[in-house]
Amino acid sequence: MKHTPVELRKVTTYPLRDRKNKMIMERDRAGRVTAGMSVADLLAAMPRQLGAEALLRVIDAVVAARRKGKPVIVAMGAHVLKCGLQPVLKALVEADVITAFALNGAGSIHDYELSLIGATSEDVGAVLHCGTFGMAEETGRDINRALKAGVAAGLGYGEAVGRFIIDNKNPHREDSLLALCVERGIPVTVHVAIGTDIIHQHPEADGAIIGAASFTDFRLFTSIVSELGDGGVYLNIGSAVLLPEVFLKALSIAQNLGHHVDHFTTVNLDMTQHYRPLQNVVKRPTSGKSRGYTITGHHEIMIPLLAAGILDGLRVQGEHSREGANGS
Repeated sequence: MKHTPVELRKVTTYPLRDRKNKMIMERDRAGRVTAGMSVADLLAAMPRQLGAEALLRVIDAVVAARRKGKPVIVAMGAHVLKCGLQPVLKALVEADVITAFALNGAGSIHDYELSLIGATSEDVGAVLHCGTFGMAEETGRDINRALKAGVAAGLGYGEAVGRFIIDNKNPHREDSLLALCVERGIPVTVHVAIGTDIIHQHPEADGAIIGAASFTDFRLFTSIVSELGDGGVYLNIGSAVLLPEVFLKALSIAQNLGHHVDHFTTVNLDMTQHYRPLQNVVKRPTSGKSRGYTITGHHEIMIPLLAAGILDGLRVQGEHSREGANGS
């Protein structure tokens, strides 16, 4: 069949003023950026578009959650701790922002090594073929012993390792997120897939102990997730597979047990967006009356910015509350 080019003179148009636009300069444009401006001013200067809008809405959701006394749960892949972001997370803990943490096994390993020697992150490629990758004695020995003692005492994985760091008086324990959580009574759970962590290679590794510790934490985590409804916030930071799957199952159990988990906010923050966090954190759990956001960026940039925005938001709300009280 022979085709003839279409005749564009017959196309109909309409006035530009009648079109609905996603970007309206008066409403959405960025503010002026100046030297020496505060974080609050910088955030206020961001255009109300796309990623900036998502970041600002997440900050607002976290501030609103804590003002309402609802949980803010942070689930993290190991890269967050490997980047040395513990001081930023500690600032949020000390400000009563984060009410619970969930880590994968590698996150607990980086945290432990930092508490012991002030360093972590092995050069895997340099040692893999000589058979020494993951074979550091103290890491495998100490964490496996911590889990054995913890399970015997009825503790979960996170608390067991955190208590060991404190009791063992690790030289750099002030850098440990696990130890901080134990000291402050903040739940910190660790979720493990057997065979994924270097401590599973150690002669003292015991699959039954590792499984029991992580299973205790899964049940604790489910209890925490059950309280997210009506204003809580769940942030998945840097976990592409494991923690999104754990969250989905925990949410299902909570609903099955009669907890109404709706009207909450979920966030996936990562360097790249993956299938499981998008489905299991941002979309599926929020298909009712909740809201999910995706923020893409490097942890070492985005987490300090997010934290600063939250702390500023809480400070401003606190000042407004005091002014209202003084004026009443």
